[in-house]
Amino acid sequence: MTNQATPARPRLLPTVAACVTVVLWASAFVSIRSAGAAYSPGALAFGRMSAGALALGLICAVRRVPPPPRSAWRGIGVSGVLWFGFYMVALNWGEQQVDAGTAALVVNVGPLLIALLGARLLGDPMPPRLLAGMAVSFAGAVTVGLSMAGGGGSSVLGVVLCLLAAVAYAAGVVSQKPALATASALQATTYGCLVGAVACLPFAGQLVHQAADAPLSATLNMVYLGVFPTALAFTTWAYALARTTASRMGATTYAVPALVVLMSWLALGEVPGPVTLAGGVLCLAGVAVSRSRARTRAPRTVTRAGEPRSEQVP
Repeated sequence: MTNQATPARPRLLPTVAACVTVVLWASAFVSIRSAGAAYSPGALAFGRMSAGALALGLICAVRRVPPPPRSAWRGIGVSGVLWFGFYMVALNWGEQQVDAGTAALVVNVGPLLIALLGARLLGDPMPPRLLAGMAVSFAGAVTVGLSMAGGGGSSVLGVVLCLLAAVAYAAGVVSQKPALATASALQATTYGCLVGAVACLPFAGQLVHQAADAPLSATLNMVYLGVFPTALAFTTWAYALARTTASRMGATTYAVPALVVLMSWLALGEVPGPVTLAGGVLCLAGVAVSRSRARTRAPRTVTRAGEPRSEQVP
């Protein structure tokens, strides 16, 4: 029994790591919405990255983790600037314009963009179903944008910012994947977070100024964002990503919008309107189409002249 159970453990750990990431990333949308009432987008991003880098740095110091190899620095640097830096600022800004559920729905276009960039930069195949899924998901994003137009231009701006965040997220994932061939998940996350903190350094003055007047709950939300959805969740993400493909890992985030809508309803009393939800369903439907596979027909054995031969069922 022991020998049969052992091989299942390596397959189970990446799944558990991906689930931890999904839950913590969903909670991040709610925390951003809450902390954003007291902190500007750049200040919140710098505070989050600083808390995350500090937590990860302490872990690396205790475990005596060396810097990543030189071959991994390019991917870590690009993902650090785009994903840990630009993405955080754009998402924080977007969530000041739209509710947490809407932001999660729009950002969830990211997995499709990951597949597109993976095909272009990593040589991944681009099947017709992927193109069809991208079209459906884009229609969903447009629906979300139009549904928010009644709230004024700032709401439309929020959707655009969330779309930019999705692009940065996808580019960051595709950049990080090759780096994980030589760097560990902890190395990639720690130094990516450090790069993101450096990229957000121009907002340090805003953080110091706003922290003096911010309520304790907003500051604790910022620290939470740095320690859990960043330090922990990005590490578990990198761990799982190193053991599968970028497109498959992107698929694990499909559950995030549903969790965000539930969490934002419970914590903030926010629920997107029916048209916004319909647009989000289109986004998810496009993702589902892009990840589906054409059904293959089972082979059958046809005997001719007493000799078996395998044929495809027409």
